[in-house]
Amino acid sequence: MAARQLSAKKPKHLRYTLRTFLSYLGRHKFLLLAVAVLVSISAIANLLGTYMIRPVVNSLAAGDWNDLVLGVAITGGIYLAGVLSAYGYTQTMVKAAQKVLYDIRRDLFAHLQTLPLQFFDTRRHGEVMSYFTNDVDTISDALNNSFSMMIQSFIQVVGTVTLLLILNWRLTLVTLVTYLVMFLYIRFSGKRSKAYYNKQQACLGELDGYIEEMMGGQKVVKVFNHEGAALETFRAKNEALRKAGTGAQSYAATMIPAVVSMSYINYAVVAALGGIMAMKGMTDVGSLASYLVFVRQSTVPINQFTQQSNFMLAALAGAERVFEVLDQPAEVDEGSVDLVSLEAGGWAWQKPDGSRTPLRGDVRFEHVSFGYEDDRLILKDISLFAKPGQKIAFVGSTGAGKTTITNLINRFYDVQRGTLTYDGIDVKDIKKSALRRSLGMVLQDTHLFTGTIADNIRFGKLDATQEEVERAAKIANAHSFISRLPQGYDTMVTADGANLSQGQRQLLAIARAAVADPPVLILDEATSSIDTRTEALIERGMDQLMEGRTVFVIAHRLSTVRNADAILVLEGGQVVERGSHEDLLAQKGEYYQLYHGMFELS
Repeated sequence: MAARQLSAKKPKHLRYTLRTFLSYLGRHKFLLLAVAVLVSISAIANLLGTYMIRPVVNSLAAGDWNDLVLGVAITGGIYLAGVLSAYGYTQTMVKAAQKVLYDIRRDLFAHLQTLPLQFFDTRRHGEVMSYFTNDVDTISDALNNSFSMMIQSFIQVVGTVTLLLILNWRLTLVTLVTYLVMFLYIRFSGKRSKAYYNKQQACLGELDGYIEEMMGGQKVVKVFNHEGAALETFRAKNEALRKAGTGAQSYAATMIPAVVSMSYINYAVVAALGGIMAMKGMTDVGSLASYLVFVRQSTVPINQFTQQSNFMLAALAGAERVFEVLDQPAEVDEGSVDLVSLEAGGWAWQKPDGSRTPLRGDVRFEHVSFGYEDDRLILKDISLFAKPGQKIAFVGSTGAGKTTITNLINRFYDVQRGTLTYDGIDVKDIKKSALRRSLGMVLQDTHLFTGTIADNIRFGKLDATQEEVERAAKIANAHSFISRLPQGYDTMVTADGANLSQGQRQLLAIARAAVADPPVLILDEATSSIDTRTEALIERGMDQLMEGRTVFVIAHRLSTVRNADAILVLEGGQVVERGSHEDLLAQKGEYYQLYHGMFELS
């Protein structure tokens, strides 16, 4: 443990991290002040209790029983006060630490909700989770164990040196030389282990990422019989971590034995010199006894202070990662146009001046260019339109930009050049919450939450009644399979729907969109994991859902594309063809080739 503490990784921006961390501590300053006071009382009681050896021993040597009894009683009272203070500060520190951690977790989760989708696209799931686990746990350990211990150790170190000077300043000069050698060695071992520790952290991160990837892909590993190869790779990465860890801790692990050895040598030297001084009358026996106990105990607060300092540095390193996330700029929303429901039914866009524009679902791209990276465009000068109530289908090869178009409509990303309008309003002028409330979306990769099937459908509309939930399930043709489940709509969904088939999960995702009753619907290959028979049932239900709505469909299946009002063929980030199914077939172009390729696959 000591080795790991010594090699703790320090934060890069210590001053900023410490300032931010102190701002969190400051929210509960009265609890922490109480902790500091109680810790101080406990530390001072320990010092005074050791100092009381002097009058007790001197009284015993002089045969003064009254002073002896009084000294023992005072010593007992001092230690009792120390015990009560220790109990008080440990309980108070637990409450204070949990309040601080609650604030950090709350602020972190709340801020993550405001970050743009790009933040999550550029980070692994495990990395985001580590903020709440590894980093916050490190802060928790430091607050629960190190905060009070550092105060106590600091007071004991300063108090011990002060009392040593009071008891015998000559012997203290010898002790201070030993302390200096201790600190120099601690600094030396810390520097030596730092480079190895950085390598250890890199190897640990690589190993953790590999484990997460392999555990998540166990089905693929087993299908291709790659268990042996996976194990060999793991062994190689684990061996690299072992070597880095051994190097990181080889120096640090010697710290406690070295310090203890130096303290033994110091104790022996001071005891010999003190005995000579006592025999020559240069000090009394009580002072020497108290002094030797102080010297014997002095290495404990030094070790504790050093170790807890590194614990705190490790906690600040974890806190720095959390604070870096909290400093990430939130998703920019400069929109002012809101979405309001009309008394007569339907929806309208309400501008800041109070004027309203009916929501019709007219979406237009005018010379739009976009790339997730500035130097690589995905969409190149695209112009397209979807009239109210039209069903627009996007087809094309992988990477042509189909999903990117829907990401722009949702404003998961903003267009870099050109204009995207919604009912004649630039989407940048519409509040993101209002824009997304007007859109229903069924993604290719379904995601279900822990809860009942009804809860997952109700995620599209949190206040939906059971009747609305069942009606949405019937539209998506999910009602029949739900009814056959043991608990029906109350069946629990766990592990992202692992107890359901992929097709059933997508049916629930479609039902979730149906219960939201959105004016505009986006289907991103929503039926990709559903068999053709189930898809035919869904098509009939979806026709009811799509009636009177603008619908954007991304699909490779012929049945989904064929009945669209307009089909847009994308290739290389550009629209190369547009028209109905029959028109595009007659042109015998890209769609004609794609159609026949799909026909052969179906």
